[in-house]
Order: sequence, then C-alpha cells, then structure tokens
Amino acid sequence: MNKAITDDIVFMPQPFSAGLGQWSSGDGRPNSDTYENAANAAFVPADQDFGGALELQKTEPVQRLRYMGETPILPGCYLQIRARIKAISGNLPNVRIAAFAGGAGGEPLPGVTVTGPQTTLTTYGEVLEVQAIVGTGTRVGVDMPWGRAAIFGHFGLDLTGPSGGVVRIDDIVIEDVSRFFLRDVISTVDVRDFGAIGDGVTDDHGAFEAADTAAQGREIIVPAGSYRLGESTTIQNRIRFEGTVVMPDAAILALTKNYDLPSYIDAFGDSELAFKKAYQALLNNPGHVTLDMAGRKVALREPVDMAATVGNRSTYNQRHVIQNGQFSVFSGAAWATDVVTAQASYDPDNAKRLTNVANVANIPVGSLVEGNGVGREVYVTARNVGAQRLDISQPLFDAAGTQTYTFRRFKYMLDFSGFEDVSRMVFSEVDFQCSGDCSGVLLPPQGSANHFRDCFVTRPRDRGITSHGEGDQGMMVDRCQFLSDEGPLLSTERASIALNSNANDVKIRDNRVVLFRHFAVLAGSSSIISGNHVFQGDSAVNGVRAAGFVLTRTNNRGTITGNYIDNCFIEWANEHDSAPEFASEFSFSALSITDNVFLASDMAPWFTFITVKPHGAGHFLNGMIVTGNTFRAIGEMDRVETVDTSFADLNYENVRNVTFADNSFHNIGTPVANPLLMQHTEASADNTWIVRPAPRLPFGAWAQVVESVLPSGPLRDGNDAVTHVLPYFQAKQGPDNDRINLRWPVPVSGTVVLRVRIDDPL
Repeated sequence: MNKAITDDIVFMPQPFSAGLGQWSSGDGRPNSDTYENAANAAFVPADQDFGGALELQKTEPVQRLRYMGETPILPGCYLQIRARIKAISGNLPNVRIAAFAGGAGGEPLPGVTVTGPQTTLTTYGEVLEVQAIVGTGTRVGVDMPWGRAAIFGHFGLDLTGPSGGVVRIDDIVIEDVSRFFLRDVISTVDVRDFGAIGDGVTDDHGAFEAADTAAQGREIIVPAGSYRLGESTTIQNRIRFEGTVVMPDAAILALTKNYDLPSYIDAFGDSELAFKKAYQALLNNPGHVTLDMAGRKVALREPVDMAATVGNRSTYNQRHVIQNGQFSVFSGAAWATDVVTAQASYDPDNAKRLTNVANVANIPVGSLVEGNGVGREVYVTARNVGAQRLDISQPLFDAAGTQTYTFRRFKYMLDFSGFEDVSRMVFSEVDFQCSGDCSGVLLPPQGSANHFRDCFVTRPRDRGITSHGEGDQGMMVDRCQFLSDEGPLLSTERASIALNSNANDVKIRDNRVVLFRHFAVLAGSSSIISGNHVFQGDSAVNGVRAAGFVLTRTNNRGTITGNYIDNCFIEWANEHDSAPEFASEFSFSALSITDNVFLASDMAPWFTFITVKPHGAGHFLNGMIVTGNTFRAIGEMDRVETVDTSFADLNYENVRNVTFADNSFHNIGTPVANPLLMQHTEASADNTWIVRPAPRLPFGAWAQVVESVLPSGPLRDGNDAVTHVLPYFQAKQGPDNDRINLRWPVPVSGTVVLRVRIDDPL
C-alpha cells in the first residue's frame, strides 16, 4: 500500500531551490516567520554532497525548520521523514526530525510526540541522516504516533545544543512507508513477496513455505495466477486463494488452519480435484480428522479411485469423517457397467474361489458374480491373473464344476476397493446424487466400524452401498435415506439394491428406503436392524413383492426390531453355503423378529411377510422369536409366514425353541402362533379325539407337543354322566403330521383348551 501511488497524494515538500519562503522558523502554520531573506539562512546551489542545500546558522536555543505545506495524515498510512545534514563550522549542534501535529481547525494536538530521536553532529563535513516515522497507530518503529485525531503535519527538523554553528541540510524527504507495517495493519502475507511467480511453470513451493514461516499467525494471500507446487506443501497459517495451484498427483497440500473443502476448491479451482486432494490430506495429516464439505457440491466426471487419490497408503484405521456436502455426476461413458462373461470352475471344498478362469485379466475386482447356483450379492474380492483365479466374497450353493459366469462391474461415485483396509470411516450428512447414472459407494475389502449417518443415497443405478469383501465388519448405517431410480417399475422388474454386507455385527437403524429390489442383503450374523421404514410396493393389482431384508446366514443371531416393513418381506435363506444341506450345524437359528409393523396392499394372495428358504435338505428352525408384531393386509392375504420349498423343505421333526406369539393380525386369513392356544369340542363320546391345529401352526410345521389340556366345563361319558378323567396325546398324526390325538381312558364328550407346539422340548 502506497497512498502516493494508489491515491495520487503528494507527501513530498518543495525543495529548497523553490524558495525559502515555504520554510518556517516557527511551527509552520500560516503567518509564522519564514527563512525568506533571513540573515542566518541561504540557499547553496552547488554543494559537493547535496547539490542544492540550505545553509543554516543556529542562533536560537531550538532552531526550528518546518515545511509550511500541510502534509496529510491518513488512518493506516505511515510516513517516514528523512533529512541529510552536515556541519560546516562553529559549534556542533544536535539534530532531530520534528513536526507540528495539526488537528481539527488547524489546532495543535495535545499530548502527542512531535520529535524524533536526536543525534549529535561530531565531525565537520560528515554527512549524517536523521529520520523518524509518524502515523496514527502506536506500533513498533513509529516514533511519533498521533492517533486518529491527527489531520496534517508541518514537518522538518530541530537543531538543539550549542548555538553559533553552521550546517547544510539536503532537501527533506517525506515518503509513505506503510508497506513496513502491512502485516500489522491487515494481517496478511503475500506469497509474491517471497518469490512466488504464479506462471504455472515455475516451482513456487519454496516461496509458499517461506511465506508460511514468515506469517506467524497472519493470513497468507495467494493472488491471481497459477502456482505450481512441485512437492508436498504444508501451510501452518490460514491461507486465502485468489489464484489456484497445480501439483503432482502424489504431492500433498495440507492446509492445517483452514482444512475444509471450500478452501481446496479455491486452491485447485475444480471441485472434483479439490475433493481428491482434500481426502489425500485427510489420510496424511494426523491433525486432520474431519473433512468438512461445508455444504458444497462435488461434480464427478468419473468414479473416484479413493486409494489412487491417496497414493501412499493401503490401510487407514483411525477415525476420519467426511461430512456436510453433496456428490453429483456428469453423465457419460465413464459410468457404464463393465460386463465380462467367462468360463470358470468351482470346487465346494475351496468355497470362496473360482479357478481356471478364462479372460481373468479383464474381470475387475469388485465385480458382481452371476451364474447357476450363485446367490445374491457375490462379488470378486481379489484376482490372480497368473494363476487364473478369482477370490469371491461368498460361497456358491450349487455351482460345482465348470460353467460360464457373468461378471458385472458397477461404477461407484467413491470406490474404496483399491485399499487393503479402511476402518472407522464416517460419512455424515452427505448426499450421493447418483441420478440413475452410477452407484454410490464401494467399501474397502477389509475394514471395521465404518459408519454412514444422516446421508442420502439418491437414485443409484445399481447399488447404494456395496461390500465386495469384509469392509462392513461392524458397519453402522443410521438415519439415512435410500431413494430408488426404479420407482415406476414393478417390484419384479427392479434390480437395484440399497446395501449388502458380508461380515458380522452390522447395525442398520432408523433408515428410510423406497422402491428397491431389496433394501439389504445381509450375509453376516449378529445384525441389529431397527427403526427402518422399507417400502417396496408398486402399481400392480395382486402384484408380486420382493424381499426387503434378505438374511443368508442360518445361525443368524440377529434382531429385527421396531421396523415398518411395507409391501415387502423378510427372507431367511442359506444361499451362501457351498454345502447347503444340513450337516450338523446350528441350522436356521437365533433370529428375533419383534415389535415391527408389517403392511401390504394389492399383493398376490400367496404373499407372506416372513419366508424361510432352505437351499438344501435337512434344515430346521432352532431358536426363532416372532413376537409383538402387527401384521396387516389391505386386500386378501392367507397367512404371514411360509417356507419356500423351491430347493428343499424344512425338517419339521427337529424344530426347536420357536416362539411365535403375541402378534396382531388384521385381514389375515390364518393367524398363527406357537405355542398355539386352541379350543376343541367333541360332540359325542369317543375314546379318541382328533384335534386339527393346522393351519394355525406357523410355517406349516408339525404338531409336536401338547403342553396342556384343560377341560372347559364338564366331560361326560356315553350316559351323559359327568366324569373326571385325563387323556394322553399322540403327536404328529395324520398324513401331514399336523394333527393331535387325545386318547381318553373311556369315551367322553365335551370341550377342552389345549396349548400345542411345533417344537420338541429342549
């Protein structure tokens, strides 16, 4: 800043050659005495040191010299007054810069310093320079701080000490030196002052770091231009970009004081590149925990390979957060699904591997595997081109031998598959606007405690959140919305899936999910699914519905609690089992479905809310709780539960520990319960009462046990006399094993209340 340049303000006084009438022997105000025709002053036109000079004899105790022009004093503007002087003869005086401080109305300002440091002349003919700085602010280096009331000054010098000596004085210089105080005035440091060029070619890395060192808490300014930083650069002070920077992909820009996405967008001028560099910094600076997108939108031209973006890390296991922003895409070929067909062999004894894979080099990691005997959501987790093999995320239930498979590699906005392990990653309040062009997020192959909270996954083309390995261990998905791109389609025509998981301990809570093929395909155990609203209806009358939740672990150990399950159902299968027949494992066990609201409308009559689908023979229920649920149909529905026997039926002989109780049924033709409390009446006396609890036994299971029999009123023999006898029961009667025989010691008639179970006592 220089007011003489920027505002065309004149600070310099007239030279002595212009006449001594402009120079006062008083305070410089109008009507004060001047040196024009003074006996002790003369202009010397040709001094060997000064050229033109004022020759002055000291005749007063304080000999004053003041320029009579008013030099303006401006807030934030600092003036330096310099004078060169030498002694000619006589006594050697002292010399100092001095002034008159003028305020409103031309009155002198009281209480301010009007003189600078004093120096004594010691040698004749030796040129000495005296100087002082005046300004409104009290700052280090300011000799005469006058405050905001100062308006003008009359500047010059004083001669003090012994009188009689003669001196010569060069023209007095007054100049704007506000640049000396620029840091203090506006607290900024300009990278150009430290050698930055900004031509996009010169490496300005050193200049940026030098400016950062000098800033010491002040803000660094990067003016317009393109600044190449040839290596990683860390800025410890706040920085403001008017220009942009270019860097090698591997170079890291760490902005420690204003680490947020807007700063990186300002730095790189492109939101996509800015996000990549900001994420790179997030994983490479221990001082960064949260990348705040600050409500900004990042428009992606192609999938972001998150591992390649970081470049120097394959694992990251510390908590890190990406929050408060939106990702969108530019439509184009970069988002097209890659499809490869290839012949491969599968051996159930090596359950997670395909061998002898033709065309293996063209099958990307993260591809969905499709083929005969392949369950839902099986992905390629690793590839060995030399060995012609692929590792896959789940076993195949009926694919032994060689066949042709289809591999579909969906394109994701954020693709973490290039990492080995990423854990404790949090997405918070992020909107993934897929626009029907792409999928959302592909998780790393390994990782734990990754978290999506308060996010939107809007119109994914194929998948919302995909796990192709076990990067979902302990994953949490909370309060997110998944909005399908397939809403106009019938549920049977939809193909998109909101999320899947392969590992254990997943928590899916309080989400809203609309019109997908499936909300979640969960292959792990110990899942907690609570508070979600899943809607998958369509416009068809008597329409077929798809599963909202697909559970593929038999020993599930999961809870499904407090959800609103709307026009979809829970499917429990074992399609991710290379030997799907029962072989001494726990079978379909340890699943709790409690306190949910189930609703369906315009559905096919055979629709049910809970389906068990064994893919091999011999399986049974062993520890299942279905309690406190509300089941409602708008339309015609026979029952709420079934066994899908497309591949195999259950072994009802071994059913254990099933509770299906305290549920509410509305417009359901056949409410079911276990234990089933029922009443049976025998009108005529008989030794054998045939009790038919079916079809009210859940899952069409067998009538295994009668817990209790209690007469409701008197029992009467053939002579209509009241008799007191007890029966024993015979279970699993009839061609479908769903009847009970009550055997009495004598023929009796009457009414009894029974509790019948489908499971044997433990």
